[in-house]
Amino acid sequence: MDRVNSFAVLGAGNGGQAMAAYLALQGYKVNLYNRSEERIEAAKKTGGITLSGVFTGFGKLQSITTNLAKALENSEIIMVVTPAVAHKFIARMASPLLKDGQIIVLNPGRTGGALEFYNTLKENKCKADVIISETQTFIYASRIIGPAQARIYGVKNKVAIATFPSLRVREVVDKLMPIFPQFTPVENVLKTSMDNIGAIFHPAPTLLNMAWIESTGGSFNYYQQGISLSVARVLEKLDEERMEVAKALGVEPTSARDWLRMSYGARGHNLFELLQNNGQYSDISAPPDINTRYIFEDVPMSLVPISSIGQKLGIETPTIDMIIDLACIVHETDYRMFGRTVENLGIEDLSVQEINRLVNIGDVRNRHSINEIGKSILNNIKDIDILINDYEKDIEGKYYKEGGID
Repeated sequence: MDRVNSFAVLGAGNGGQAMAAYLALQGYKVNLYNRSEERIEAAKKTGGITLSGVFTGFGKLQSITTNLAKALENSEIIMVVTPAVAHKFIARMASPLLKDGQIIVLNPGRTGGALEFYNTLKENKCKADVIISETQTFIYASRIIGPAQARIYGVKNKVAIATFPSLRVREVVDKLMPIFPQFTPVENVLKTSMDNIGAIFHPAPTLLNMAWIESTGGSFNYYQQGISLSVARVLEKLDEERMEVAKALGVEPTSARDWLRMSYGARGHNLFELLQNNGQYSDISAPPDINTRYIFEDVPMSLVPISSIGQKLGIETPTIDMIIDLACIVHETDYRMFGRTVENLGIEDLSVQEINRLVNIGDVRNRHSINEIGKSILNNIKDIDILINDYEKDIEGKYYKEGGID
């Protein structure tokens, strides 16, 4: 397997700056792109980003630019670290620039990210043979702490990743495993999309704490002070509805409780205790105001598609719908109008079986014999099992032995 040498990191927010600096510190050539000049002005002056926290040092970047063509040129892996509301824009602008063999990773895809990206490339007649993948969550808890300075507070133990179509997952994981051993493959992008825990942890606590946020400028711990026992009960209900929709779609969902245990090694009997006992959340402040991506990203790109899929499959989501309605009122915006839905994800007229066929082989039409499709998917599942076993061994040896995250 050839070693990856070059990355493009698209997006210079909290996550993008942290990821670009980390990759540069590991010795990779990194191009950092941002649509506006303001976010990258300081990094241009210094030539890179200073990273602190879990990893420390100065990450020297090869290119820091607002020119997408320049950022993508000669980049083997394209890490999209923008809010999900920008995924469609990135896909549209990148469509004529992409080249065969490039791997696109949405960090994360939220709900339906890979499907939306695929549909946008298709609409824009992109001819390049690229692999679209999405993670279930962002690997770091990170923040920009100053001009050209980012801090990584924690690294998740395990981050699910899937490709569109799922048959190409091995190509992506083989490339990324040496760099991000936390990335572990799952069945398909329905699993990563429906296990979108940001949908549970972001909009509701922000909206239920909006008076506190507005009166203090977010001067409190978001997870451990903002999510009280009562707020946690609302989140538990949201999570139950998310999992019911996932099951109807043929996905075996991971609960928010189990996700905290797997990702951070958190301990507790219920969601409230798990959040309180997660040390990696102890330094995360609330947003400074309610004009935050926790609402303008996570409502239309997470809750709206879950609600839309639920409606298509006959699953009621009253708590999810309540949070969507509240967000629409507070932001005076109809998030259902421009959010991801079964219509714009291209699955409105597909059965559950056809949706699964689409994400597994990239086409709802049965071009191959049933035996051929079944054989390919079985081989892919075997590959995923092997990769997961390798991943578990690697994590045990690399992280727990070194006294990693408890």
